[in-house]
Amino acid sequence: MIYIFDENTGKERFTLKGEQHKYLVKVRRHQVGDKLFFRNKESLEQLYTYEIVDIEPRSVSFALVKVEESLQKPKKELHIAWCVIDPKSVEKVLASLCEIGVSRISFVDCERSQSNFKPDMKRLERIVEASMQQSGRSTLMSFDTYKSIEVFLQEFPDTQIFDFCEQTLSNSENIQRVLIGCEGGFSEKERALFKSENVFRFESTNVLRSESAALGIAAKVLL
Repeated sequence: MIYIFDENTGKERFTLKGEQHKYLVKVRRHQVGDKLFFRNKESLEQLYTYEIVDIEPRSVSFALVKVEESLQKPKKELHIAWCVIDPKSVEKVLASLCEIGVSRISFVDCERSQSNFKPDMKRLERIVEASMQQSGRSTLMSFDTYKSIEVFLQEFPDTQIFDFCEQTLSNSENIQRVLIGCEGGFSEKERALFKSENVFRFESTNVLRSESAALGIAAKVLL
């Protein structure tokens, strides 16, 4: 873990109890005198260093050592428009997408999305926060929803589309936003909305799952 999110971050002294105490003392084996990094979600650009000053059976106390400006963010931004799939599939790869540096995910209802699938935004935010603490990233990933592909493309006409087509991806440097379909792909009605020059596929002839495509695109664009 690179740093810890805590709402008390910024105070001169504070104490942690419960699961955080158990993790830091019994799992990580931290001792008095150890220094740890903390961030507060209200001021992500600041990195706080705290020293453990006291360990009790049910609590661990910290004292502020220093504060510094330290914003860890990707050099490029990638906005993924993701046609709604089973939230469990999204959750399996979300931490990896966060580590790679995806800045925003828009969940888009499409004709082949199952209507009973609804993303749990609070759960996704918790997964991202855990990933940020592990990877060191200090910018939040944002989430939103769109009721159709047509509505999304009206707002973002520059979107690149990952689909089955003849054109392979030759240059990922200029991709800022990409639309990924759900299981079964796009309908013909939806494909009629696409600009042919914006549609691409990978060199691989294998059929990728939606979440595999998201990981592949993120890696090509951001890493």
